[in-house]
Amino acid sequence: MENIVSIVVPVYNAEKFLERTIKSVQQQTMEQWELLLIDDASTDQSREIMRNYESEKIRCFYCDKNGGPAKARNIGLKEARGRYLAFVDSDDFWEPDKLKKQITFMEDNDYAFSFTSYEFADENGKRNGCIAHAPVRVDYKSILRSSTIAPSTAILDREKIPEKLLLMPTDVAREDAATWMQILKEGYIAYGLDEVLTVYCRHEGAYSGNKIKAVLGKWELYRKVQGFSVLKSFYYVCINTWAAVIRRI
Repeated sequence: MENIVSIVVPVYNAEKFLERTIKSVQQQTMEQWELLLIDDASTDQSREIMRNYESEKIRCFYCDKNGGPAKARNIGLKEARGRYLAFVDSDDFWEPDKLKKQITFMEDNDYAFSFTSYEFADENGKRNGCIAHAPVRVDYKSILRSSTIAPSTAILDREKIPEKLLLMPTDVAREDAATWMQILKEGYIAYGLDEVLTVYCRHEGAYSGNKIKAVLGKWELYRKVQGFSVLKSFYYVCINTWAAVIRRI
């Protein structure tokens, strides 16, 4: 693996936001990165936008059938060349020094898994001042209570974490939280950098913006993935949902 950051972006009908996301990667002050755009059978102009940006550092992959973000991210993982693995959703974007600050944070402390604070915004990227602050550390027990690690903030060291733990489950709605849980359950710790380096955009049609689906996704996470009892699953859904409400205040 090369000592670079492989950035994986699942793309599905993201023509309104995709260029903003790509440009936020191109504007990074750290230059050692590659961008992997995986189109999940979009029906809008996403593929045309991707083709316009293809280069030595930006590689594009096109799925024949829609398989969901987990499958798209797993394709990116398999194609990644870098030591570090980062994710960014196709409607979110980064501050220019995101990679430089976060990789330095990891290297200085010998961390395998890190994440940052983020600020909420609308689909146009207009920030609302609501910030989800990254806690100092997240272990398995604490992530059960709060899914505080947004995918677009996470970076993982592939030399320290085996690939089998990085592969995302493809049969659950909350594939990102399920992945963090399977990593942390093995004893790893995720360390938070409390700086707003990511802007998390919410818009109509986004999974995270559908409250009913979000709650059902959490239920599935505890019952199906973790194998918890009905009562224990209900408890954690309530705790996790309340934590999400607090993050948005």
